[in-house]
Amino acid sequence: MKLILITTPQYFVEEDQIITNLFDEGLDMLHLRKPDTASAYAERLLTLIPEKYRKRIVVHDHFYLKNEYKLKGIHLSHRNPIIPDNYTGHISASCHTLEEVEADKKNCDYVFLSPIFDSISKQGYHSAFTAETIREAARKGIIDKKVIALGGVDEDNILRVKDFGFGGAAIMGAIWNKFDPATDTNYQGLIDTFRRIRNLAD
Repeated sequence: MKLILITTPQYFVEEDQIITNLFDEGLDMLHLRKPDTASAYAERLLTLIPEKYRKRIVVHDHFYLKNEYKLKGIHLSHRNPIIPDNYTGHISASCHTLEEVEADKKNCDYVFLSPIFDSISKQGYHSAFTAETIREAARKGIIDKKVIALGGVDEDNILRVKDFGFGGAAIMGAIWNKFDPATDTNYQGLIDTFRRIRNLAD
């Protein structure tokens, strides 16, 4: 099962080291999502990540970075819903209903569906789907290998994501909550958590 990490909304000093370590540990893909931030910060972060890993990074903003840094692709959302003219390459998109999944996955390599569980990183952002709804959507072929579960995914429920028939899981709070850039100097706990999730996803 594919494992995707979404960045925190803010940049921080150790970010490139942590991301590189996570790629070393078997992270499949990184989604670079930093709403309302200048492209210069994204460029700086990308230059610090080894070139061999950049082809596994998808950007949510500043789509020109895809070609500039030979990245994996672009991600469409309500903030950036339009595919650039003459764009070729990987496309993913955010979906919040099963109807959006059906419509968008025809034109995407994969789509995120959220929130599957109560969000870890966004307080008050609760699951929008029952287990039965998800299983029924899987039976109908709406949820398949092109649909990635997002929202509240952690080591306690990732086996359920696998069981539901999703093609992968996108994680955020489960990993980043293990490290506070303001106070922590060691991110080994974050790496250990990722290893456990990776082992469960395999």
